[in-house]
Amino acid sequence: MPHLVRERLFFGDINDAIAALTTTTAEAGGFTHLLSVVSSASISFITDCRPGLSIPTEEVRRVVAGEEGAPPVSAVAPGRLMRVVERAGVGLRVTRMAVPLRDTEEENLLDHLEPCLDFIDEGRKEGNVLVHCFAGVSRSATIIVAYLMRTEQKSLEEALESLKEVNESACPNDGFLEQLKLFEEMGFKVDTSSPLYKRFRLKLLGQSYKIGEKIGSYVFEDDPGLSGQPNSSTQDLPNKQTQQTAYRCKKCRRIIAVQGNVVSHTPGEGESCFQWQNKRKGERSYSKEQDCSSLFVEPLKWMTPVEDGALEGKLSCIHCGARLGYFNWSGIQCNCGSWITPAFQISKSKVDISTT
Repeated sequence: MPHLVRERLFFGDINDAIAALTTTTAEAGGFTHLLSVVSSASISFITDCRPGLSIPTEEVRRVVAGEEGAPPVSAVAPGRLMRVVERAGVGLRVTRMAVPLRDTEEENLLDHLEPCLDFIDEGRKEGNVLVHCFAGVSRSATIIVAYLMRTEQKSLEEALESLKEVNESACPNDGFLEQLKLFEEMGFKVDTSSPLYKRFRLKLLGQSYKIGEKIGSYVFEDDPGLSGQPNSSTQDLPNKQTQQTAYRCKKCRRIIAVQGNVVSHTPGEGESCFQWQNKRKGERSYSKEQDCSSLFVEPLKWMTPVEDGALEGKLSCIHCGARLGYFNWSGIQCNCGSWITPAFQISKSKVDISTT
């Protein structure tokens, strides 16, 4: 049986989804919307669970990362299926959104989160919404917790406790909990310009490199030194806010990074910065970062040795060849003690600061 979380909002497992799709509206409890967060967006993932089961569907739209009209998602490779919306079930009466997500700690849930929450909002205006994964424990619970956080301005701990009062078996995996904590610290939204999101994105890139995945050109931010080229770190700012700090090669004065490219870190901390259990709201501080001798930035398109696939190497000015810093996919330790992984390091002594 699906669990009632809030008015018109339920969560459950794949058996609850099958019941919602194979019975009439009255028999199924009146579900009009179904959010499927399972390993495959195909309806066959559900029908394969029961021999002989057939569920009619009619696709409404398909969203693929990088396609025209799709919202930009900087941590997702172009061509990856993000979600499918379809009419499904008896009489095609259920609106189903399927989001392909594995229940692993390394999975990128954050970039799928807001469309899921918006789908729930819209569904509750029209009828009853069922959010499900396979077992009804981790993925569906994560989405519900995020929804409670956003709609009721609850902390992660408060929202999770509220859900456990409904079903004590709700248990998002540790990786999802880390991402929910970032969601809270970004103000209950996914802010791709936030230093927190940039660190999350770098962590994903490091994991991809570690398992041998090819790092595509999509991960490299535009070169801020090329005039007229839009940079995702500035293009969403209002006109009066587009001025920001620029870092120039000390030798030739070419811009090599802007403040929006800088990935902030907590002095003295490494990977532990992502452990949600050890972080309380307001505890993170960047006040001592000004004492660091290096800047850590996103991978940028002028970093040709990085694009060539090397594990580590020097970073030199693309204009004059002056040595600027170093990169290492396995990480570099800042002089403050923090271990940054992966690291694209610019020495502060090699750059001048100006406003652009």
